[in-house]
Amino acid sequence: MIEKIRLAKSTIGAEEKQAVLRVLDNEYLGMGEEVRLFEQELQEYLQTGREVVCVNTGTAALHLALHCLGLHEGDEVLVPTITYVASFQAISATGARPVACDVREDTLFIDVDDAKKRLTANTRAIMPVHYASDSRHIQGVYDFAAEHDLKVIEDAAHSFGSKRDGVAVGDCGETVCFSFDGIKNLTSGEGGAVVSDDTDLLALIRDARLLGVEKDTEKRYSGRRSWEFDVKQQGFRYHMSNIMAAIGRAQLGKIDRAALTRQGIVKRYLSRLDGLVDIVPLQLDYDNIVPHLFVVKVKGGKRDGLRDYLVGHGIECGVHYQPNHLLTRFRSDYRLPVAEKAYGEILSLPLHLDLSVSQQETIVTRIREFCGR
Repeated sequence: MIEKIRLAKSTIGAEEKQAVLRVLDNEYLGMGEEVRLFEQELQEYLQTGREVVCVNTGTAALHLALHCLGLHEGDEVLVPTITYVASFQAISATGARPVACDVREDTLFIDVDDAKKRLTANTRAIMPVHYASDSRHIQGVYDFAAEHDLKVIEDAAHSFGSKRDGVAVGDCGETVCFSFDGIKNLTSGEGGAVVSDDTDLLALIRDARLLGVEKDTEKRYSGRRSWEFDVKQQGFRYHMSNIMAAIGRAQLGKIDRAALTRQGIVKRYLSRLDGLVDIVPLQLDYDNIVPHLFVVKVKGGKRDGLRDYLVGHGIECGVHYQPNHLLTRFRSDYRLPVAEKAYGEILSLPLHLDLSVSQQETIVTRIREFCGR
């Protein structure tokens, strides 16, 4: 039987299991003290005075940030087309229209020059996506946003634990949204967070995650409920549970070791794949990012053949992602040539904390076999 090598997986140990049992034994499963502590510990880890608000998914983090910034029907948000559809759905959930932009060839980060072509009188915000954890070129986004008075919402779903210009992602940037789903750099099972300097925005998000009930957060943290309250804004059931927060707290205690492991796996790939002319890694700063994905471009029209070859040998691989402007709901009437070309070439190779050196060697051997045929 062929050994199956997984593309991605959760890595859960005794610490996470004990944390969940602690919450179950306490019999308070909803949002409470564990969430408060997780938010506090995230703030301490990021070494920031900026507040952290946890929610139940990364998509909810994006949606709440956009919603509480006042995005609504008729507004437009610039966003790279190569991203998971969650980025586009979070925008359209506010009534605003996601406007697909092309990406840089070397990193697949949003191409600001292309974004400038999409600017209209209705443009209110731009959402740069930290594709494969990288946001090195984001200053151009902020310069462009400042020139046109646009809000910046960073989709940092891939990049928890990464640094930019020597500062933790989350300790810099206007409004930064993380994902903590099962296979991210840090998981809480499901979950997400918003980090910002804008305390008024975060106050709105705290209420909005609890169906708009004003100041319900403080009561939930102490194990109580609001029985008499007011609601002044649209709210959503987006709060994080104590179970999720407990898993996240246990994961946070291991994040530095996990970061080094992920970086080591990618650097081993780069070393072992060096010299293969058909395999071109993205040009990312692997000394400073914590890679959620390892993406290469397979040249010469060989991507699908390599993918089939690897899968046939029990090696899972993926394509992150189909350009959103090609989807029926978000289809554009213009071409984005760099993204469209990249879509036919990109391939994500296995990357997770349980990937062994021998498994990685098997992956590289199969890639070399295919490229040498």
